[in-house]
Amino acid sequence: MKDINVEDYKVTSTIDLSNFNTNVQLDKDDDDVKDELRKIRRKLGKLQDTLYAHGKYSALICLQGMDTAGKDSLIREVFKDFNTRGIVVHSFKVPTHLELGHDYLWRHYIALPSRGKFSVFNRTHYENVLVTRVHPEYILNENLPDVNSLADINEAFWEKRFEQIRSFEKHIADNGTIIFKFFLNLSKSEQKNRLLRRIELKEKNWKFSPGDLKERKLWNKYQACYQDAINKTSTVKAPWYIIPADHKPSARLIVAKTIYDRLKEFDDIEEPELSDKIKENLAQYKKELNEE
Repeated sequence: MKDINVEDYKVTSTIDLSNFNTNVQLDKDDDDVKDELRKIRRKLGKLQDTLYAHGKYSALICLQGMDTAGKDSLIREVFKDFNTRGIVVHSFKVPTHLELGHDYLWRHYIALPSRGKFSVFNRTHYENVLVTRVHPEYILNENLPDVNSLADINEAFWEKRFEQIRSFEKHIADNGTIIFKFFLNLSKSEQKNRLLRRIELKEKNWKFSPGDLKERKLWNKYQACYQDAINKTSTVKAPWYIIPADHKPSARLIVAKTIYDRLKEFDDIEEPELSDKIKENLAQYKKELNEE
């Protein structure tokens, strides 16, 4: 199999999204790719246990992509070997009445992982500079002090929001959250195929919504918003990774390897040792148990 260099997918400079492939050739068939994923996710499962025992860092996995990009199935396959006590998946949909009563980052703050745990954001705080930028009328629902009409939602408004997001991510990174941001880069033609499958296959009908077709008509606008968001928020502590998403098994493998490789860079993540006092008495503890 072709070696995966996760740095190839990391955004470290200004990008033009149209220059990125939506498909990747790993020179292996699907069975081999899936087998490699199984190996990586087992390693991730063990690493999760160590992170949990260490209790110093947390991990935030952010998944963004157009409809049908494969976020749900990626979560299912990549994190299959995780202990459920150490990972929580949050799917952020249209803000509720309660959520709209707070600032737009509030619902994401309260979903952050505690030390030693993982959180997966299926759609993320970036919806607030993506779907709301494509549909700025949604911002009016936030009842903001300085926004009284669509005219107030200008470039300065979005620049301020990007600054707020960068500050949010810097704050949580400085406090021990390791941030992964993945854009699942799907082609328009592959989205069409996946939407057709949702219509044609009875077991997938429930996934289809006519609203998907309305949003599809805004494809170019969404791509421009994604490109701008990625360029303005990919930082050293919270980098974006652009993952070719047309081939689901390859996308899952690249995401899993990215998470594993980056976590392994933290050489201080290790299981805590017993105190010298407990070590000195292990033989006695064992004797007590055996003599019960």
